[in-house]
Amino acid sequence: MADLQEASVTLPSEPASVTAARRYVCAVLAGWGLPAGAPAVDTVRLIVSELATNAVLHTSGLSPTFTVDVRLERSEQLHIGVTDSHPRWPRQATVCPQQQDNGRGLVIIRHLTAESGGSLRVTPTGDGGKTVWIVLPWAVPVG
Repeated sequence: MADLQEASVTLPSEPASVTAARRYVCAVLAGWGLPAGAPAVDTVRLIVSELATNAVLHTSGLSPTFTVDVRLERSEQLHIGVTDSHPRWPRQATVCPQQQDNGRGLVIIRHLTAESGGSLRVTPTGDGGKTVWIVLPWAVPVG
């Protein structure tokens, strides 16, 4: 297996793209050997859903598209990034607001990422936007 495998897709910032992003990432990971029934699939599916939803809902029309990048480094670390061109970075909430209907996405992402032994970071892009990255250990045996 190569030291680095990469895939990406750019989608319009609209609600239907959340499903498309989730399906795309799951298909890529299946192609890289992650079995459909593996527990990590549900974790990744939820993380991608939350990241894509944030890119659609919180860019206020200032990011007409968002990009999902998937990278597998040395068959050890899975990187998933969602990039938009909106300049506002996500708030660093660590607990869910209990009386609100929204605002839980990043808390869910942080919890799932940490529970899986991974990490989360936000990096700036050249156009003034940002990428929200999660890094998870890759637990698929290389054959």
